[in-house]
Amino acid sequence: QVQLVESGGGLVQAGGSLILSCAVSGRTSSSVNMGWFRQAPGKEREFVAAIRRSGVRMYNLDVVKGRFTISRDNAKNTIYLQVTNLKPEDTAVYYCAAGWGDYEIANGYDYWGQGTQVTVSS
Repeated sequence: QVQLVESGGGLVQAGGSLILSCAVSGRTSSSVNMGWFRQAPGKEREFVAAIRRSGVRMYNLDVVKGRFTISRDNAKNTIYLQVTNLKPEDTAVYYCAAGWGDYEIANGYDYWGQGTQVTVSS
């Protein structure tokens, strides 16, 4: 069983930055694909970024546009999503996920965190 706990969300002004964290327990984060998704009100959950077991980082370029960076700290068994130059359209609940399937789709993940709210004011 894998447990994921996100933190780091909050209210930030447009142009600001945040670092979201996902603490992993039950398995080493490097043994599984780790992803970040987000879901805005009334919209479907969408892929943001992933770091695969190999360490390769993958991004949804339509979402990220060079503003987000995913990273992994093996010593802390934690995944991070650094988000910069935030825009009001980035407002969403951000979820961390772990799994062994297709890293770009929600069905490719077996475990999910509870989510952390990011709200960007204009």
